[in-house]
Amino acid sequence: MNEDTIKGDWKELKGKAREQWGKLTDDDLDVIAGKRDQLVGKIQQHYGKTREQAEDELKAFEDRQHHAKV
Repeated sequence: MNEDTIKGDWKELKGKAREQWGKLTDDDLDVIAGKRDQLVGKIQQHYGKTREQAEDELKAFEDRQHHAKV
């Protein structure tokens, strides 16, 4: 899943991201607006993860969403 896909499907993915990362607020998700780098940053900020850990979590999340659509 690339950034264009995240932006295009953000309304749908927003709720799923909130389920995955419950510490993200609605305001966080509104500001992120499908921007992958910002989502990684917010995961880092709220969960105290390294950038690599946050990237890995987001990649796994993206893979699950992609497989759910297929």
